[in-house]
Amino acid sequence: MTGPAETVEESATVTVKCLVWDLDETLWQGTLLEDGEVRLTDEVRKVVSELDSRGILQSVASRNDHQHAWARLEALGIAEYFVLPEIGWGAKSESVRRIADRLGFAHTTIAFVDDRPAERAEVAFHLPEVRCYPAEQVLALPTLAEFTPATSTVDSRRRRQMYQAGFRREAERAATRGPDEAFLRSLDLRMRIGRATGDELSRVEELTLRTSQMNATGVHYPDAVLRGLIDDPGHEVLVVTMADRFGPHGAVGVLLLERHPGLWHLKLLATSCRVVAYGAGSTLLNWLAGAAVRAGVHLVADFRATDRNRMMEIAYRFSGFEEETCPCAAPLADAPAGLQRLHLTPQPREASTTMTLDAPDLGAPTAGEGPR
Repeated sequence: MTGPAETVEESATVTVKCLVWDLDETLWQGTLLEDGEVRLTDEVRKVVSELDSRGILQSVASRNDHQHAWARLEALGIAEYFVLPEIGWGAKSESVRRIADRLGFAHTTIAFVDDRPAERAEVAFHLPEVRCYPAEQVLALPTLAEFTPATSTVDSRRRRQMYQAGFRREAERAATRGPDEAFLRSLDLRMRIGRATGDELSRVEELTLRTSQMNATGVHYPDAVLRGLIDDPGHEVLVVTMADRFGPHGAVGVLLLERHPGLWHLKLLATSCRVVAYGAGSTLLNWLAGAAVRAGVHLVADFRATDRNRMMEIAYRFSGFEEETCPCAAPLADAPAGLQRLHLTPQPREASTTMTLDAPDLGAPTAGEGPR
C-alpha cells in the first residue's frame, strides 16, 4: 500500500511539549520575597490543569529561594504539576536549557512565559528556538494551536505521571551499585506487543508524531491510514506498551509490517526515547527476528536518516540489518529517494534476561509464505 503515508510530513505548527513558567507576577499574583503572600487565581489554575490534561509538561524557571517558593507551590496545591523545577538565582536561559536537556526535548518544543520583557529577551537571545510569551497571554495559551495537540489519549493525559515515575527510576538507578543488568532485572520490566485496535490508533498516531530520535523513517501515519491498515490482511499494525514496578510507561512503540511471500517488510518502527536505556529496542527487534525465523521469511526494514534518528540506525545495525541486495526484496517497489532498505536473514535469538514479553504469534506462515 502506498499513498500519503509514504512521505515525510512536516507539521505547520510544532506542538509545545513543555511550558516553563516564571512564578512572580506570572503564575501567581505578587512577588514572594517582597509580599510574603501571593495569590493564584482560579483562571490560571485552570490553565495549568488544562495543559496537563493535554499531555503538555510544565516546569518552573524562577528567581527565588527554592525552599520558600516550592513550599508556596505546595501550599497552593499545584506543586505536583511541575517537573524538574529550576528555582534559584542563575540566568533563566540556563534554567530552560537544563530542563529541555533533562527531558530530551528539542528547543522548538519548549515554551517560556514571564512577565518581564528583559527575561524573555534573555531566553530568546540564548535559545532562539524557544517560544516566549508575556504573562498577559497566560489565559489565552490553551486556545493557541501550538498548545493544542492533534490527539488526546490515555497516555497523553497521564504523561506527567509517567515522566515523574521515570525520574524516580533514574534516581534509584543512580543510587544502585552493581551491574546495570541487575538493576534492570530488579525493575520487573514487562513488555506487551499487541495488534492495534481502533481504540489504540490515536496512541499510535501520537507516537509517530512525537518520536523523532527513534523513528526509523520520520514518517507520520495519519489515523485514517492506520485504520485502513489494521483491516488489511497483508499488514500488521502492532502497538508496544511497557510497565514495571514503578508503574506504566504507556505506549512506547509501533511497528508497521507488510507481509510478502518469503518476506516481511518493516515499513515503520518507532519507539519512545524514554525506554531506550531499558533495552526496549533490542528486545523488540529480537522478538521480530524470532517470529520471522518461525515463519521462514526474511526481513527488510525501511530506514531514512534524519538529523535526529542516528540511534535508530545503530539499533538496526546492532541487530544485524545490513544494506545488501537479496532476491527476497523483488516484490517491493523501488525505494523513494533517501530511503534505505536494510536486510536481515533472521536467526534464532536468545530471550531477554531483563524483561518479560507478552506478544502475538506471527510465526505461522500465511498463504503464499513458506521457508526459503
